[in-house]
Amino acid sequence: MSRIAVGSDHAGFHLKQRLAEELRGLGHEVLDLGTDSTDRVDYPDFGEAVGRAVVGGEADAGVCVCGSGMGIAMAANKVAGVRAATVHDALSAGLARQHNDANVICMGERLIAEEAAVEALRAWLDAEFEGGRHEGRVAKLGAIGR
Repeated sequence: MSRIAVGSDHAGFHLKQRLAEELRGLGHEVLDLGTDSTDRVDYPDFGEAVGRAVVGGEADAGVCVCGSGMGIAMAANKVAGVRAATVHDALSAGLARQHNDANVICMGERLIAEEAAVEALRAWLDAEFEGGRHEGRVAKLGAIGR
């Protein structure tokens, strides 16, 4: 991955900034889709923006942050072709890629420590989709709602 879209609401702003910094440090191009402060905004706008950037080819993958990581994941998953997973640690992040081919990961700033979030991000970036028995399941995900 080289181009990664990031987005958050106000509750995830600080962690989004930290993860974007980490991505840049690892050599990735970061497409920051907002928000740009801790002023109140609505997470669906930013989950959708990240999802559309990934599916539209502006980004190779996406990272979303809100207070819990759940609402923004729901928003991103409304975009056909997005496989967004809320992750809580390096193990869940690695499995999201290996088994579900997650092209967007979501985290909750109120629920995950900063260092654990960075470890999860790195695990997701380093993992590869295993294919095999998981391919049919991922294909079924893509067929839902079409």
